Parts: sequence; C-alpha cells; structure tokens
Amino acid sequence: MNVYLLQIVNGIGVGMLYFLLAVGLSIIFGLLRFVNFAHGSFYLLGAYFCFQAIQWGLSFWVALAVVPLLVGACAWIVEKVLLRHVYAQAHEFHILVTVGLALVLQEVIIVIWGPLGDNVAVPAAFQGVVMWGSFIYPKYRLFVIGFTAVFALLLWYVLEGTRLGSAVRAGSESTEMVSLLGINVFRVFSLVFALGAATAALAGVLAAPIRGVEPFMGIEALAIAFVIVVVGGMGSFSGALVGGLLIGIVQSVMSTLWPEGARLMIYVAMALVLLLRPHGLLGRG
Repeated sequence: MNVYLLQIVNGIGVGMLYFLLAVGLSIIFGLLRFVNFAHGSFYLLGAYFCFQAIQWGLSFWVALAVVPLLVGACAWIVEKVLLRHVYAQAHEFHILVTVGLALVLQEVIIVIWGPLGDNVAVPAAFQGVVMWGSFIYPKYRLFVIGFTAVFALLLWYVLEGTRLGSAVRAGSESTEMVSLLGINVFRVFSLVFALGAATAALAGVLAAPIRGVEPFMGIEALAIAFVIVVVGGMGSFSGALVGGLLIGIVQSVMSTLWPEGARLMIYVAMALVLLLRPHGLLGRG
C-alpha cells in the first residue's frame, strides 16, 4: 500500500507541474483561438535558464523568481513582433509558424548548451526526505506540490477576481464586445500570451531539479500539455487543473503496474474521456 500511496502522491506532484504547463496553453487558446505549438519551448527555456543561473552561482530561488518573468518578457516580444500578424490566418498557418519558432528555439538551445542533457541540483533547503512512519517522500517534491497549489490559487484569483481576468473571460466569448467596451484587445492578448509562457517556464524551473535538462524536453512537454487541454476542456482553468492531476496520477500509478505502458495509458485515458465527454471534462459544448 505504501508503494501505491507513494505513486499517488508522486502523481499529484507531477500533475501539478502538468497543470502549470497546460494552463497557459488552455488560456491562450480560449482567448485567442490560437494554436501554439511553440508552448513547449517556453518550458524548455525555463529549465535551461534555471540551469544557467545556477551555473553562474545564483541560487535556485533567484531562478524561480526571475526566470518566469524573463521568459514571459521574451514571449511578449515574440507575440508583438511575430505572432500578432498571424492571428487572423487559418489554424494551419498558426501551426506552421509556431512549429518553426519551436524548432529555432530548440536549435538555439543545442548551439549554446550542447545536445546532451545536464543535471540541476535540488536546493539545499529541500534535500533529503520526510518520514511519516513507514512512508518516505522527498522534501523537494512536497515543496513542488505546496508551491504549485499556492500558485494555482493566485492564478485563479487573477483570472476570476481582477480586471484582466474579466477581460480574458469576456474576450473568450466575444473579442468584438471587449473592444466596444474600450479595452485594448491587443494589449490583453500580449499579457495573456506572456502569462501563459511564464507559467510554462515556471513549470520548467520546478521540473529541472527532478528530471534535469535536455534539448528535446520541450517536445514531450508540448504533447503532455495538449493531452491535458483536451482532457480538461479547451480554455478551462479548472479543466487544466483536473486534467493535469488525472494524467499525472494515471502516469505515476501505471509506472508501477505496467512500466512499459505508462506513457501509452496517458493517451488511453484521453481517448476514454473523449468518448464520454467529447468537449473534455470541464469544457463547454
């Protein structure tokens, strides 16, 4: 039973990271109806910027605070310079442009840091394990669960209790209505895109001490993010949270029951959800 309890708690931790990774993608699609295949690259940049900051002698906590802001600023510039000009195009064009952007960023990572992976040390304050009787669990993974839960609450407040959140929710229903209310829609688009990229980068920073960094981790992250968005429902904050936890727990538990098929079961879970609820668990029909 301890083994399964460990895997469930592991699944919650992984699921919260998946939530951070997917919620930005979900919000961006819900507001902009923009298919962003470069989203995994922001996760990749977050992980590598964290690695570089520690290589320069900065603490993990500085990286945790600064890197998401830095990646969000980069995404804000990319949105203004490049992506804003393709919003009105067909989804196929969105895919073409963002896949090209993702490949460019991946090659830049390889040129700067090389094609091989590297490890990132767990911060000293959270090295070791916590013991409750016979249950043993790493301190850092518990920190990740707690930190992401608090961040999820803050993000929920931003989306539900602020003027920006009201504009995002209204814009997901009717962009024209938001414009008529005197709100600069393009400014909202830029802020939402930067926020989505920053949350993906935050997931990359938190994941780096767990799985290290390597140039192709963005591709895997993108696939997981799309699965979660489909499972939870397009444009749904709650759906991203529920979908992330569901996929994280399924993957973690199946890694004990059937290690070879753990990744496969992610897509089986997605297929089952779509059979029962074609718009996702919390998606709007």
